[in-house]
Amino acid sequence: MLVLDLMTKEVITVTRETSVLDALKIMDDHDFRRLPVVDEDGRPVGVVSERDIAALKPQSGIPSLWQAGPWAAKHTVGEVMNKHMVTVRPNDTVELATTKAQTSQVGSLLVVDDGKLVGVVTTNDIFYKVVNPTLGIGEPGTRVVVVGGGTGRNAENIIAAINRLGVEVRIIWAVKSAVNNKNNLVVHLDTEDARNVVGELTRLGYESRVVNR
Repeated sequence: MLVLDLMTKEVITVTRETSVLDALKIMDDHDFRRLPVVDEDGRPVGVVSERDIAALKPQSGIPSLWQAGPWAAKHTVGEVMNKHMVTVRPNDTVELATTKAQTSQVGSLLVVDDGKLVGVVTTNDIFYKVVNPTLGIGEPGTRVVVVGGGTGRNAENIIAAINRLGVEVRIIWAVKSAVNNKNNLVVHLDTEDARNVVGELTRLGYESRVVNR
């Protein structure tokens, strides 16, 4: 899966000349925590966030709500924005985007193509559009873990056994266990009662159990 499959293409931006007050109002209206800052050609030049603004209190010691008052109306985004941007390209993989977000400890990435901002992808996008479907979060059915079943031959035998029982497999993946260091197979079944599946796998010599989703 690529970044272009996940990114938000209609991006709300501000410029360096936008007042801090206007930027805050835009964030509040759209429930955003940050906004990309672009130049007149649509090229990203920074990011402005509520956190960055809140950290720049005037030296006069005005109370914490200072940013909603005169100071914010007189100062521009260019004065408070963070010029460090973490960017990806539309054709970058989701894995690369996730790695960049994790190593940079940011919640959103600017998607840039030919130097221009064409979208934004967030860690929430990755969770809701990739992690949730992959893990079957919110899907009906039953999840069964088969210890050591994640190798090629074992996985083939396990799926064949489930097919013989006439039970549909909705989602399947393998994960290495931190407990026993074995490559376990996780099978999300399209049934609310997986006792026959567990029984059959036990008969075949596999250790399996139903787990909470």
